Parts: sequence; structure tokens; C-alpha cells
Amino acid sequence: MLIKTISLTVVCMVIATAVMMIASLLSKKTLMDREKPSPFECGFDPKASARIPFSLQFFLIAVIFLVFDVEITLILPMTIIIPYTNPMAWTLISITFIAILMLGLVHEWNQGSLEWAS
Repeated sequence: MLIKTISLTVVCMVIATAVMMIASLLSKKTLMDREKPSPFECGFDPKASARIPFSLQFFLIAVIFLVFDVEITLILPMTIIIPYTNPMAWTLISITFIAILMLGLVHEWNQGSLEWAS
């Protein structure tokens, strides 16, 4: 039983190696093909570099949007739980949460992160 398993494993490895070698020999890759690594623009040579600088302001706006989007997903369920909670505790927690959001927004505004044009 052990010999049968070992021989089957060897046969599978030989077949896999043979298939990989045949595929490697039949593929028509050339190492000096200059068109392969270049960016594709409708079959023409690119006019400008494909590597454009990344806008840090766009990144900051995206992060701020993500933070406030997550905060909205936390605020929306608060309206559903109004009948199940103490109104005074709910009001205090809601006002505290929204005040923290407003302080964050004012801080971002004062830092100039919300200004798109410099």
C-alpha cells in the first residue's frame, strides 16, 4: 500500500514537472520586448509618464469622508433606540457624540485640511 502511494506521488510529480517544462518551452516570451512593460494607450506609445504624483489633499479629504461616514452609521441607529432607553441618557450621549464630531470638524477646518486650493 505504501509503495503504491509513493509511486503514484512520483508519477504525479513527473507529469506536473513535464507539463510545466513544455509550457515554458512553448511560450513565446522575449525578454527584450519593450512594448510589454509599457502602459497601454489604445495601441499608441504613451505621451506622458504613467506615474503621476498622488494628491495628498485628495487623500486627506477621503480619510475625513471615511471618518464622518462611519460616524453617520453610528448616529443612525441612535434614532431607533429612542423608545428603549432613558430619554435623558440618550440626549446626553447624543449631544456628546455630536459635539465630538463638531470639534473634529472645526479642528480640520482650522488646520486647512478642507481647503482644496492652496
